[in-house]
Amino acid sequence: MEKQISRCAWCGNDPLYMAYHDTEWGVPVYDDDKLFEFLILETFQAGLSWITILRKRENFRKAFDNFDYQKITKYNDQKFESLMQDACIIRNKLKIKATISNASAFIAIQNEFGSFSKYIWQFTKGKPIVNLHKTLNDIPATTALSDDLSKDLKKRGFKFVGSTVIYAHMQATGMVNDHITSCFRYKDLS
Repeated sequence: MEKQISRCAWCGNDPLYMAYHDTEWGVPVYDDDKLFEFLILETFQAGLSWITILRKRENFRKAFDNFDYQKITKYNDQKFESLMQDACIIRNKLKIKATISNASAFIAIQNEFGSFSKYIWQFTKGKPIVNLHKTLNDIPATTALSDDLSKDLKKRGFKFVGSTVIYAHMQATGMVNDHITSCFRYKDLS
């Protein structure tokens, strides 16, 4: 009989969700391109379930030029309208506009700090915060740190970066290890 793997319950039995949980969620990301991708996906996730975004991830990748922030800053009205007509992504006018303006703000941070990674990881002193959550109910939606990071990003012109979105980004990119302590990934990432 095969031994049951203990995972965080939020991924359920969905193969896509389980694969994301097992290979990506909570793994520290220091690459600017990947950080931008997660930031954009998190902004589109606001108010929706993450599985909805995961199922459309490849569509987002195609629609937004593989999350190339240099290209996204140059999107014109015609490109914006084509995105608004793209049924394969979330067609939210404000989120699409935020993606375009966030690309410019992202580049401004790179210019100031040398990389977006240096900027964002300074909030955790360059390494993941390892939490000790025993159940999903123990995991907060926001923290004082996500509040501070959210405020700073907003001050720098970012949109759709409230504290809840930013905490989800921190979890996804491994700035915090919020796998529950009984999850097999908790030990791997601690």
